[in-house]
Amino acid sequence: MGLGHKRRNLLIAQTLGSADIQADILMISGMRDASDMPTPPGVDCLTLPALEKRADGQYQARRLGLALEEMIGLRSQIIRTTVKNFQPDVLIVDNVPRGAKRELDPTLEYVRSQPHMRCVLGLRDVLDTPEAVRRDWRRADNCTALRHYYDAIWIYGDPDLYDLRQEYGLPADIIAKIRSLGYLNQRDRLKYVRPQVRSGLERLNLPQDNLVVCAVGGGQDGSALAQAFAQVTFPDGMTGVLLTGPFMPPEVQQRLMKRASQNPQLHLVDYLEEPTLLLEQASRVIAMGGYNTTCEILSFQKPALLVPRIVPRQEQWIRAERLQQRGLIDVLHPEYLCPDALTTWLHQPVNAISDSPSVNLNGLDNLLTEMQHLLSTAPVAVHAS
Repeated sequence: MGLGHKRRNLLIAQTLGSADIQADILMISGMRDASDMPTPPGVDCLTLPALEKRADGQYQARRLGLALEEMIGLRSQIIRTTVKNFQPDVLIVDNVPRGAKRELDPTLEYVRSQPHMRCVLGLRDVLDTPEAVRRDWRRADNCTALRHYYDAIWIYGDPDLYDLRQEYGLPADIIAKIRSLGYLNQRDRLKYVRPQVRSGLERLNLPQDNLVVCAVGGGQDGSALAQAFAQVTFPDGMTGVLLTGPFMPPEVQQRLMKRASQNPQLHLVDYLEEPTLLLEQASRVIAMGGYNTTCEILSFQKPALLVPRIVPRQEQWIRAERLQQRGLIDVLHPEYLCPDALTTWLHQPVNAISDSPSVNLNGLDNLLTEMQHLLSTAPVAVHAS
């Protein structure tokens, strides 16, 4: 659920599918367009009836008129039936150990009953404040699930920047299952870009230099940043590109289009299948602080100003603060977001960026190594999902 989760796991699937382990990979996603993304042979996608999160962080059906309990039951049955029939050697679960509202519990029970199956939890570098994580994990009884169902926990981050083992006070037996892999290098995404996507970007006729990109993820909670960026006074010779995302509210998109029609230095792009193409071309980046966008900034070593989301979780703010302390990005608290603040940053000289970023970006290589280790411990190696 969410573009960031989809893109992170798509990159993992692309990496595994392109490796020499001859894997068959089935992605189970709540994102309708996940199956439209470029994948190597041997990778396919099953789309679940979609959930969404309200502003208060609670789940509800995105499109169907079903009660939450009915949605969870439907999704749970689909996932378990799929895993039972696909018979994976490895199940990688993203972010939530028991799934939304414990929808994964029947699947986890089934996987544990199969001696040849392994189960991995993949986590981003930061989840939330320690207090919130301890509260949420205690409520969901996640540590029991991790002890009983999971063979390994992969962290897609650098513990030198944020070590969730210590930050969240995890028990020793849970820590023993954790492998910190490093951030996922987003340069690898460029290997899988379809020619028509490159052609579509070329048709925008954007300048090759002095380009600032503003990215707001899927766009559902990026309206404030998008509207502030649309009112920026750009330096002479600079072009601004606002990537609004497919979930930007239509009324906000209308206001942004009107702004762009009045400013020849501002271009709007509602959706780009591979946003790393824009990030690669950018001279500067202004963005929220989501995991994927931050990884892109680190991977391409771009001067960046992050305006993190602070509700309902503080994950983005925590990550941005740690990166700012390393001198890798600039940060603006969303309370102080306004066109003048963005204009001021764009008129400042760019700080020199080191040729070798001071964070671990070897997550994909290390993930392959860990996967090969897991497969070597299983008696049968036919499929990986």
